[in-house]
Amino acid sequence: MKITSRAWKAVAIVATAGLALTACSSGQSDEPAAEGQEGLQFVEEGKLTVCSDIPYEPFEFTDENGEIVGLDIDLANEIAKDLELETKIVDSSFDAIESGLFSTQCDLAMSSISITEERKGNMDFSDPYLDDDLMLIARKGSGVTDFESAKGKKVAVQQATTGENYGQENGLETVGYEDAGLQLQALESGQVDAALGNQSVMGHAIKDKDEFEVVDKIATGEQLGIAAAKGNTELIEKVNGTLTRLSESGELDAITEKWLDTK
Repeated sequence: MKITSRAWKAVAIVATAGLALTACSSGQSDEPAAEGQEGLQFVEEGKLTVCSDIPYEPFEFTDENGEIVGLDIDLANEIAKDLELETKIVDSSFDAIESGLFSTQCDLAMSSISITEERKGNMDFSDPYLDDDLMLIARKGSGVTDFESAKGKKVAVQQATTGENYGQENGLETVGYEDAGLQLQALESGQVDAALGNQSVMGHAIKDKDEFEVVDKIATGEQLGIAAAKGNTELIEKVNGTLTRLSESGELDAITEKWLDTK
């Protein structure tokens, strides 16, 4: 049986779970905790390890220099700075993130995660850092002009996302892809008629592509948050502290405008 790349990611997380837990329990130094780290334990000493589903441009992706960059990465670096830690990014499947399994390998999950009641059962969330509704995009002349006209057409979605759930619950014929990169490639190659996902990602994907257009915006009231293991309230408090600092200084707006072209 062929195992998908998403499945391999999940296997990798399970395989490393024991190592990650060992790091949490026995990898701590006898040195006093740095200011801001009191009462906290990390998967890897001296590092803030963050699970992220890559690529999910513009939140997390690899640039032409081979560096992992994006809106979430900028925020992760700010959180790590406040904790006096280095940032370590781990590529993880979104299935593993949504299920909460990420916590065996990472301190935080940051991957444009919409805060939902179901997900709250698997992880704890920070305060929201971005509002992000859904958007339907299509090739011009495709016959898809709004959500209703997409019914009966093939619509690309990313698996395990709110876009997939919303599309299936509202009568769309969805085709699921492992990541946003594959989802958008399917639209560009004509394998599907339209694509449904968060407006931050869909809008960014077609901003320089005249052959595609936004055909519908769906107000779902989604908000994005940063996740930690269920019960790790101390770390969430530190994350919220960083978000508050960035919001009050205007830096959060600057980071958002930098990556989402909202000026």
